[in-house]
This record gives sequence, structure tokens and C-alpha cells, in this order.
Amino acid sequence: MKCIGVLCSGGDSPGFNPCIRAVVRTAIGLGMRVMGIERGYEGLIEGRMWEMDARSVGGIIGRGGTILGTARSEEFKTEPGRKRALRNLNRNGVEGLVVIGGDGSFRGALKLHEMGFPVVGVPGTIDNDTPFTDMSIGVDTALNTVLESIDRIKDTASSHRRAFLIEIMGRDCGYLALMGGIAGGAEMVLIPEVETSLEEVAAHLEDAYIRGKAHCIIAVAEGYKPGTQAIAEYLQARREELGFEVRVTVLGHVQRGGSPTAFDRLLATRLGCAAVHELHKGHSGVMVGLVGNKITVTPLEQVLAEKKKLDLSFYEMAKVLEK
Repeated sequence: MKCIGVLCSGGDSPGFNPCIRAVVRTAIGLGMRVMGIERGYEGLIEGRMWEMDARSVGGIIGRGGTILGTARSEEFKTEPGRKRALRNLNRNGVEGLVVIGGDGSFRGALKLHEMGFPVVGVPGTIDNDTPFTDMSIGVDTALNTVLESIDRIKDTASSHRRAFLIEIMGRDCGYLALMGGIAGGAEMVLIPEVETSLEEVAAHLEDAYIRGKAHCIIAVAEGYKPGTQAIAEYLQARREELGFEVRVTVLGHVQRGGSPTAFDRLLATRLGCAAVHELHKGHSGVMVGLVGNKITVTPLEQVLAEKKKLDLSFYEMAKVLEK
């Protein structure tokens, strides 16, 4: 294999740049050329790619986001779109591809593999919902951002003796809210994996007030139903009986940004290097991951066939620590 490509797809995560850097420099070290593909599969269809050298990735290891850009592509979900992408890869002499992203990105990668094009996936999503890897690129940085935010909000919550609902990213997975809530000492955690009624939330808030707490911090995953705003309205309507005045803070996309932590830089580097070595060995249709501090390789079909379950023993621990 003389030339490989690298692209980022879907939502960005802190650590994409260190991964790109590792892919480029590892490939060059193995005697291969590297094409950087802009804006994911959309850029692949449009033929937006350029050759990268060691200097192209100089100074990016500490930068958030991705120098290649990222996007979601509806056209790539169609066969004509994938054929256009494949034609552009062949036209530019690209013989293998590293795809950095999550579930949707890997579905696209698997399609290319099934068309006979060598592809290796690298997990990058702050939700940490990719199976067959303990951690995905960006999770640790996002979690530290969440923790810093909880700590800051707790200061003002205590000053004003208020309850705060802090909405944390996690549409389908409550990992960030759960771990952030535990690390930040939240009084309650609400996640989509565990059904919790509005009445239970109100009772918890009232109990915290009666016990003399100066604040009540509730970490809410965005995927929790009926949703953060519904909780806020319900609690605010009962403000007199519950004791605490309620405020809402939505952390939003601030969780995706920022300089990656040391953990994410090392993880991204290890996975980027591993992905290139898999392509160099002639392997395709696989994802590289981290399990028990060891780099593992899992077929993409298997990755996409399973859903990573949140370890609810952490939720039980959080309930004990809420007291």
C-alpha cells in the first residue's frame, strides 16, 4: 500500500487532531503517502483532498476540533454517492482509508469495505457509546469540561442557595452526565437508561433542602425524558413547598471544544498509529479500540451489531453518594 487517506466524520471530539497527526506521521514512517480528506464523506464525494506531510500536522496535537473539518453526508448513504467517493479515491491513488468517528461514520466505512475498499475505523465520540472500546477519543476531555462547569455552577448555587439543573450531552447515552455527576458531587443524576419520575426529582430536591444543603445540583443527560425544561417547569411551580429556587444551565457544544487532555492525546495517538498498521498489514473492515489498556481490533460488523451498555453499578454508587 503506497497511499492512504484520513477523514473525520460526524460530531467532532477533542483529540481528533492528535489522531490525524499520528496517522500521518506513522504512515510516512512506513513509506506511505497520506491524503487528508476535508469534511468527511461529503468532502470525499466532492474530491476535496490534499497530500499531507509531517509538517502539515506540526503544532496540532494540543488543538481542539479537527484541521480536516467534519460533516454528515446524506448523499454518501446512497449508492451513487458512494460510487462517486470511491472514484475520487481511485483517481487520487488512495488505496486505504482511516475513518475517525462514531456509529454513523462506521456504517459508511463498512459500506466502503463491502465495496472492496480497505478501511479501518477509529472511535471518536464524546458519548462513549461505541462498543469494544473502553474509551473513545474525546470522552476524557469532555468529561473534564463537564466537571469544571459543575464546580463553577456549584459556587454560585451555594451563594444564592439555589438548585441547578445542568444539562449535559448524551442523547442516547448517559455516560457524561453520570460520571460528571459522580466526580462533581451532584445531588442527583438523571439519565435515559434509568426511568425517574418528576415526583421523585421533586422529593429529592425537598429532602436536600430539609437537610440544610446550601445548594442542589442535578446532572441531567439531554436524552432524559421528559427533558430538562419539563423538570424545571415542574419544580419551579412547586418552589414554595420544595424550598429551592431552580435555574437551568445547558452546557451544549462547549463540551466538544477545548484542548484535549493528556489521556485523550495519548489515546488518539495510540489508536491512530494502530489504524495505520492495520491497513499496512492488509486488514480492512475493522475498528481499533482500547480494552484494559490494550489495543484491540474488532470487525466493524460486530461493532455495529451491538450497543454499548452503560455500567449501571456507577449509577447505584451515585445514588449512595447523593446522601
